[in-house]
Formats: sequence, C-alpha cells, structure tokens
Amino acid sequence: MRNSLYVIGLGITLVSCGSQNNSKKVAATPKPVAKIQPTSPTTPVVKPPVKQEEADFFKVNIADITKNDNTISYGSIVAAKPNNYKVVKTYFPAVAQNFRQRYVILHYTALDNDKSVSVLTQQSVSAHYLVNSYDDNEIYLLVDENKRAYHAGVSNWRNDQNLNDISIGIEIVNGGWAADATGTKSFPGFPEEQVKKVASLVKDIATRYNIPPTNILAHSDIAPTRKQDPGPMFPWKKLYDEYQVGMWYDDATKATFLATTTQEDFLAQYNTPQFIYKIQTALNKFGYKLDNTTAWDKQTKQTIEAFQYHFRPEKSDGILDMETWAILQALMQKYPSK
Repeated sequence: MRNSLYVIGLGITLVSCGSQNNSKKVAATPKPVAKIQPTSPTTPVVKPPVKQEEADFFKVNIADITKNDNTISYGSIVAAKPNNYKVVKTYFPAVAQNFRQRYVILHYTALDNDKSVSVLTQQSVSAHYLVNSYDDNEIYLLVDENKRAYHAGVSNWRNDQNLNDISIGIEIVNGGWAADATGTKSFPGFPEEQVKKVASLVKDIATRYNIPPTNILAHSDIAPTRKQDPGPMFPWKKLYDEYQVGMWYDDATKATFLATTTQEDFLAQYNTPQFIYKIQTALNKFGYKLDNTTAWDKQTKQTIEAFQYHFRPEKSDGILDMETWAILQALMQKYPSK
C-alpha cells in the first residue's frame, strides 16, 4: 500500500504537467542548484533493446527554408509490411506533406533527477526529452520525436490548441517554486551547464523543423492560468542573445513605446474598461488565450504574470506597468501574428 501511495504521489508532484495553487510571487535571486550525483532510477524498467540498424531514414532536407517551409524534410520512415507484397519507395516523398513538429515547449519537472526519470517514463505523463542537472554531456530521449508526448495538457497559442499534437516537449530538472508564509513564490535558478544543454537541444530541433521563434515557448505561455514553468529564472534572453533561440524584444523599440505616454496618463486610463480591453486584445493577438472581460480579473493577471515570466522576469507579479506594456507592444511589432 505504501509503495502504491508513493508512486501516485510522484505523479501528483510533477507540476510541469499538474497543477499548483496560485499565490503571490516574485522572482528570487539566482541560487546555485546543488549537483546530484547520478544514480539509477528508483524503479528500473526492463525494456527491449533499441536496434538502431533496423531504422529507415530519409536523410535529405529539401524544404525551402527561405519560405519558412518545413515540407518534405528528413526523418524516420515508418511504412506498412503487408504479407506477400513489397512496399517500395520509388516515388517517395510526395510534395503534399509537412511536419507534426511545429512547436518546442519548455517545462521544469519540480523533481530531482531520479524522480523525474521515474515519473516521465513510468506514469501517464511524458516529454520527448529530459535535461538533467548533472555536469555531463547527456540529454535523455524519452519519446520519439515523431510520436506524441503528454506534456502540454490543455493548451493554446495563437490559432493552435491541444499542442501535444504538434509540439516537442522538453522537461528540465529543476526544483520548481516554493512559497513562504506570505504566499510569495521563489524560484531556483538553472545551472550554466544545464542551460547550455537546453539551448543546444532547442536550436537543433528548431533548425531541423524550421520552427519559428514565435513557436518556442514556455509551458506557462500556452497554459497561463494553470502553469508557471519553467518560471522567471529561466534565461530566455540568454538563449536569444547567445544561441539565436526564441523571441526577445528590441530595446530601442521598447523605449519608443515608453516615450508615447507619461506615468500620469498611464495611471489615469489604467482602470478604464477601454484600456483593459486594449490590453486583453493585445495579449490575445500576440498569442495568449484569454477572454476579453474588460476587468483586471484573475485570468488576466495570470496571463500578464506568464508574459512577465518570459519577457520581464524581474517583475513577475501579474500587474501591468508601463514597461510591461511597452515590451508587449515591441514584441507585437517584431513578431506580428499572421
């Protein structure tokens, strides 16, 4: 009975694909994450060996990257083997096809290394990749990129929903947030060696599938009323600056939008239904899913908070200020929805 409760508890603990109560939160000062020495998973799983020589691959990428076209690129080939007949590739590949993989979604596990492996391989939640917190050169492949992993849950971005169907999920071993007695959240940082793994992995995936910057997202971006991962301590700007991965705004454009109004004018219109509707409409247009209620309600605060986690981590309280508004406008100008 105790073993059963322990396994159930692990599944509940994995907040990347579960729920946490909402409360007041701020980004914590980066703290070094203790390195855990590799050990075997808590409950080893006996699996058949992977025979790589049996795989069949199309190894030529003939997509037109200049047109952001991810049609007909390389990858594994799965075909039927009917009795008494031979399936041939004389006319392979047809032009009318494209990738399932259109998004990369980043998560944290809120578990240590061993428990992350156990939950993501033995329970009803998964991801394509797991990035451990060891200072090594390994990244764990858990689900074939051509298969659907269960990492995103109920999710939306721009015109897409149910992103499990069209995304690659990357789980990052990280302790997740903790709240103090006042309900204020603090988030642990990500060690440099782990960030390098994530950046290299995302860049490889985005390059192979021609995934645009607007589709490299946090779990909190695609489910802002449910999720916080990977949180405000994840270095999105570093990935953008050093690896050309994901979205970031231009400082000059942000400054231009900041200069269009004064603090007095901003505060004067702040609580008007017209201004709130304008903010909600802009968040929707950029990609976030929320209802236009003309009120600073819970879903709007959570969505602003998710936006700040990604693009203004030094102020992730869910309260719109002039700089957050300027950043949103700068991003919309740089990455217009199509």
